[in-house]
Amino acid sequence: MGYSDQRFDVNLSILFTELPLLERPAAAAAAGFTAVELWWPWIDTPTPAQEELDALKKALEDAGTQLVGLNFYAGRLPGPDRGAVSVPGEESDRFRANIDVAADFAASVGCKALNALYGNRVEGVDPAVQDELALENLVVAARAADRVGAILLIETLNKPESPLYPLVSAPSAIEVVDKVNEATGLGNAKFLLDLYHLAMNEEDLSEVIEKYAARTGHVQIADKPGRGAPGTGELPLEDLLDQLRKAGYQGFVGLEYKAENAAESFGWLPAGARAAE
Repeated sequence: MGYSDQRFDVNLSILFTELPLLERPAAAAAAGFTAVELWWPWIDTPTPAQEELDALKKALEDAGTQLVGLNFYAGRLPGPDRGAVSVPGEESDRFRANIDVAADFAASVGCKALNALYGNRVEGVDPAVQDELALENLVVAARAADRVGAILLIETLNKPESPLYPLVSAPSAIEVVDKVNEATGLGNAKFLLDLYHLAMNEEDLSEVIEKYAARTGHVQIADKPGRGAPGTGELPLEDLLDQLRKAGYQGFVGLEYKAENAAESFGWLPAGARAAE
């Protein structure tokens, strides 16, 4: 078991960010990885020009990297925003405009997981109104994901770093997953289990894995404190990933940690374990 038994991918929105977007897939490939994931790369627009989408597709293919996870439009990320799904007005409209664009791009590159960040609570807006809007938008997103053979991911963030984000526990995200699946009947909404965020919320990670491994569609990791590479903090990430594997999780583990020099940050992972089988 251990790290060599996992399928890792590199999040190109947090690692290799010193490089232009279109150079990052090749950098990940040069470090030995064959799978990558991305936050929505065009922060300013949910509907980029087709030539921009085509250029990213070409960069992924030229590098020999498989995109295994993509966020829907989520506002300014990194930045103050935490998604658009539940944010009334312009942001919700932008999310809706993005749904088919993101799903079609995912289909074009064989990506099977789309992540919809819930969005922050908005001052002066009834949380119940935001939750109703979120469910409407997530139902449309789940159907679009299903159309291209993908799952829809719902993610827990952490309260210290995202104080206005309402999904700051595993059960709160699972509740949304259940509501979406109940509304669509598709069963393709899944939990995005991020061990760093859950640890920052001081949840019992082993218990979360035991309860929700079967509902999990994607996993992300970083060490705590500091959100650095495995081994820079206190989390027993190798043991936790072993537990996930034993619980039946066979999906990808996204490396969503911060590193000043991404290429030098992978020493914890043997070179032979970087290519996703």
